[in-house]
Amino acid sequence: MILPFVHLLASSFSSREALIHNLVTFWPVDWTTDNYQLVWRNQVFWNAFRISVLVTVVGTLINMYLTLLTAYPLSRRILKGKKAVLLGIVFTMIFSAPLIPSYLVIKSAGLMNTLWAIMLPNAIAAFNLILCISFFRGLPEELAEAAKVDGMSDYRILWRIFMPLSMPIVMTLTLFYAVGHWNNYMGPLFFITDPAIKPLQLYLFSLLSQFNTQDSLLNMPESISNYSPLGIQMATVGVATLPVMLIYPFIQRHFIRGALLGSIKE
Repeated sequence: MILPFVHLLASSFSSREALIHNLVTFWPVDWTTDNYQLVWRNQVFWNAFRISVLVTVVGTLINMYLTLLTAYPLSRRILKGKKAVLLGIVFTMIFSAPLIPSYLVIKSAGLMNTLWAIMLPNAIAAFNLILCISFFRGLPEELAEAAKVDGMSDYRILWRIFMPLSMPIVMTLTLFYAVGHWNNYMGPLFFITDPAIKPLQLYLFSLLSQFNTQDSLLNMPESISNYSPLGIQMATVGVATLPVMLIYPFIQRHFIRGALLGSIKE
């Protein structure tokens, strides 16, 4: 996994001639930062980057709120009819909604060409919900019972008692949802046609498909002598993957622990 990314970084810092003659392996040849200068000056890229950050942050908050709010009652033993609900959740994992009905629903709801079209359809992921339910089931029932004796509602029990104890699974699901939003390509491809709100993945697709000229590739009038279309692609992809790589080390221990605890049912 790490070697392709090292090659990508080496290519992004290499000269045009080195890339043309395929001289780059895992270390830059004829070091240059021209590719990153073009990316830095490209307003289209930064607009797509801001859209992706907005979708990732807002979408992940919606995902986590609804997932936790749904997982808590489904993890309680006293809830009636929860087996039927869980069966329906598993059914959606096996048979997902086809593209055409999804498109018609989004269009009839008036969500076309809005960011809600790529955030709301996957508000709750079935797999993540099951992980969260399994984790909540491992927490002592006595905690909720004692809190109810003190007059706390189920909503307050969830956020005041269960949430502080559930940080491993919360961090894990946050990472799952955030990476899913950041890498989401199919949703924007079908539901977003307005160039002003196209996220980063659609920009990367256009970048990879428009390989011939600098103007069509970057929509920029400047030219740099050491410019390379392949180098620009590598630099852009490198910048696009940077946020996830910066965040992951800080939540790695929570991620591993949460994934293990959420997948084990005692």
